[in-house]
Amino acid sequence: METTGSSRTVPGPYSGRVQVSHAPPGYECPFCRLLRGSETDVNRLDDIVYRDAETTAFIAPRWWPANHGHVLVIPNLHVENLYAIDDELLGAVYSTVRRVAIALKEAYVCDGTSTRQHNEPGGNQDVWHLHVHVFPRYVGDRLYQRHEEMRWTTPAERAPYAARLRAVLQA
Repeated sequence: METTGSSRTVPGPYSGRVQVSHAPPGYECPFCRLLRGSETDVNRLDDIVYRDAETTAFIAPRWWPANHGHVLVIPNLHVENLYAIDDELLGAVYSTVRRVAIALKEAYVCDGTSTRQHNEPGGNQDVWHLHVHVFPRYVGDRLYQRHEEMRWTTPAERAPYAARLRAVLQA
């Protein structure tokens, strides 16, 4: 289920209520579209490396120069951000994040992994569906200093990374 720009509130643990929606009116969520089976050059069904009843993981369409094949993990239910997700679903998302991070180590032979998740425009969120980035990391990769070098990839570039990661996740 995707939002259409309406705002709702959820109980906040410290302040009572938190506004959660920044999606513009008529917003069509690209992640919900992918979950429904609709492909674009940006997101393809072949990018999906893992899916269970609550979460999906897929190769991200934007890459940093030394961190190719990073993964986005999303809840299958449309939830805009960290403030709106319930604890049980958040646990499922992070269980999949952990599964993917471990698989990255084997599939890509990386030196480590990093995760990050953005909320609201001020937190650099750019898709209004909660998602966690899981990056393969390599000594000296300078991931956080190279944001301006990020670029869009093609389905053909993503395919071998998806195949390698999918093979580990399905083993």
